[in-house]
Order: sequence, then structure tokens, then C-alpha cells
Amino acid sequence: MSSAPSPSTQIRHELSRLFLRWLIYSIAIFAAVWIVPGIEFSGPGWQIGIVALLFGFLNALLRPLLYLLTCPLVILTLGLFGLIINALLLGLTSALADQLGIAFVVDGFWPAFFGGLVISLVSTTLQYLAGDVQVRIVVERRPRE
Repeated sequence: MSSAPSPSTQIRHELSRLFLRWLIYSIAIFAAVWIVPGIEFSGPGWQIGIVALLFGFLNALLRPLLYLLTCPLVILTLGLFGLIINALLLGLTSALADQLGIAFVVDGFWPAFFGGLVISLVSTTLQYLAGDVQVRIVVERRPRE
């Protein structure tokens, strides 16, 4: 019989998952800065971690609200309006970073749109590679009649 994990083990597991996601978002934002013209960052490298923290914070707080408010548009566009929500959150992250004195600049809608797309693709790929997102495939075979 296996016993339930202790609360301290669960807390450590959740903290390590949180750290992993922060690291993945940091790498994804760095990839967007590197790939997308119109997204610029200058400063010490640790500040990109703060940008990732801001982006994750905004995603956790505002994304569910924005999806709820724009639910008909998300459904009508088969989820593609989510890319516009990503662009909005990335632009808001840029504005907040500027308020904190961090030189993370998104020059407009299209850089924010493509930056959000790059961040989504890179972070999803890295989360799958890191095992943070579990994929379960069930194959069920039925006997022939």
C-alpha cells in the first residue's frame, strides 16, 4: 500500500512546478524577443525573469476574465480570438514593465500578436518536453461481430 504524500512534499512539488513554468515562460519570452521584430529587451538577463513573472501573473488573473467576457467571439472564431487576448496581455506586460523601469518594449499590435503566438508555441512545446503537461492516449478495441 502506498501512503498519501505529506503536505510538505506536496508543497515542494507545487513550488517546483511553479518554478518550472516561470523558467519556461522566461525562455519563451526570450525566444519572442529574439524572433519577432518589434519586441525589444535591453537590460540585465534577470529582468526577463521579472517580465515572465508579470506575464504569468497577468495570465493567471486576467485571461479567465477576458475569455469570459469575449466568449462569443472566441467561439465564433473557433478559438483564434485567444491570439488577440495573448497580444493584449503581452502589450499590458510591456506597459507594466515600463512602469517598473524594465526595458521590455512591444511596438504595436502585430509584434504583440506574433510575440504572443511565439510565446504560446514555445511554452507549450517546452511544457510537453518537461513533462509538465501530461498527455494520455487511450486506445480501446472492440471485438468484431
